[in-house]
Amino acid sequence: MNETVMRRLAKPMLFAAALIWGSSFFIMKGAVDVIPTFYLLAIRFTGGALLLGLVFWKKWKLLFTKDYLWRGAVIGAFLFLAYSVQTFGLMGTTPSKNAFLTAVYCVLVPFLYWLVMKRRPDRYNILAAVLCVAGVGFVSLNSGFTVTWGDALTLCCAFFYAAHIVAVAKVSPGKDIYLLTVFQFAFAALYAWICGACFQRLPAADVLSADLLIQMAYLIVMATTVALLFQNVGQVWSDPSSAAVILSLESVFGVLFSVLFYGDPVTARLVVGFALIFVAVLCSETKFAFLQHKGPRRGKASIPER
Repeated sequence: MNETVMRRLAKPMLFAAALIWGSSFFIMKGAVDVIPTFYLLAIRFTGGALLLGLVFWKKWKLLFTKDYLWRGAVIGAFLFLAYSVQTFGLMGTTPSKNAFLTAVYCVLVPFLYWLVMKRRPDRYNILAAVLCVAGVGFVSLNSGFTVTWGDALTLCCAFFYAAHIVAVAKVSPGKDIYLLTVFQFAFAALYAWICGACFQRLPAADVLSADLLIQMAYLIVMATTVALLFQNVGQVWSDPSSAAVILSLESVFGVLFSVLFYGDPVTARLVVGFALIFVAVLCSETKFAFLQHKGPRRGKASIPER
């Protein structure tokens, strides 16, 4: 696909990734209770690497070079750390607080990107990130805010998610993002298998059921292979700050699916939260250029230099 088409598809891909991850909250809740965290991640990323490797098998002979290995190892490490720390953090906090604190990464991304890439965030990036976190807070938090060990782990997870977004922006230029994603999955799987062997017991075969197999299939195909590929490809054609705001909609979609499929009530707090997040996305994507009646438009997000 040419550059113009990819720029147009980038944001829809990021929205689709957030939507898929949001849906996975209620689809996957049974699997995490049956399969230990590291083995769940190992199966997830092994399946993703094999599936994506087969789909893009023609690229191996044409494009593979040794530096794909270290690049995949770096972004795979951040991906593995983010997912594993988030899962362990969930054991010590509520799902709503876990979702809210994870979304803090959209505030961290502009500043980490500034540190690593020497590209300063503009005031719209910062405003969008703050509005987004405030909106996710209204959507996710239902009671008083107290800090637990699970909250602290989740904040660490937010840092790793932010680092993952910035790392993809740093190591992907000049490389085929599809092939790079295969190595990202493969290394994340390797780290998970090693940690599982060292710290957890392999689940018994009798835990398998039809429902669990369906959940795992969704986890491997949609929530891993499709969603993470969409994230990586979308990021290539978007600036990291804008991508972070869109991807943080994952927690919002999670709440929305709970309202639609589980009958959770629609409250004033929920409406305010969605409104703030909508304004945050507008700010990130348009810089409020539609409010400017004179002069040139300033609303286009910058594309990272390739």
